[in-house]
Amino acid sequence: MLSLQVMDPQAERRRVAAGTVLLKRGSTPSAVLHLESGRVALGLLEGDALAHQLGEVQGPFWLEATAAVLGLPSAVDAVAETEVVLRRIPLARFRQSLAALTPAARTVLHDVALAHRRQTELAVSRLAKDAEARCAEWLLRHAKPAGDRGGLAVPLEQRKRLIAAQLGIAPETLSRVLRQLRERSLISGTGRLLQVTDPGGLRALAGV
Repeated sequence: MLSLQVMDPQAERRRVAAGTVLLKRGSTPSAVLHLESGRVALGLLEGDALAHQLGEVQGPFWLEATAAVLGLPSAVDAVAETEVVLRRIPLARFRQSLAALTPAARTVLHDVALAHRRQTELAVSRLAKDAEARCAEWLLRHAKPAGDRGGLAVPLEQRKRLIAAQLGIAPETLSRVLRQLRERSLISGTGRLLQVTDPGGLRALAGV
């Protein structure tokens, strides 16, 4: 990520007390925050408390600049663990700075941001969702049109132990969850190809 001096040397500077919520998951802030000093916890809020923590960052650090690069809402909540000093860059000015980069640099930045976003979403999913919801979300993400038969199908191109590892569950748990989804008529089939028989039911289960 580019340095603050390159992006906006005149960015507004603010001092914020410990315990302040700096970012909320699902919201699209009007500015990008650069943590100049202090420590911030990242995770999922329940009420006013960070109930599930993914990690912490120490300034200098960009807070969720990935979301701004991709034009997406924040994937995590962020809470100041100590008093912090922030620089606030209006979103429009941040994007103008990105537009000034060479096409090759923008492509690299976008690809890195996309990979980071996917990893963050996976980590959030593991914290926020149970095994069934994670599995349903994975099936929907990997579903493809089933050709002449219509509907959706999920080719299992990886071994189940690798899929289970991605979901943060044991292979035995994955097998149990797939069996339960079949019993509920959300999916059908065995072996290397699963049919999605109720996409709406899977979406409801996944919370997407």
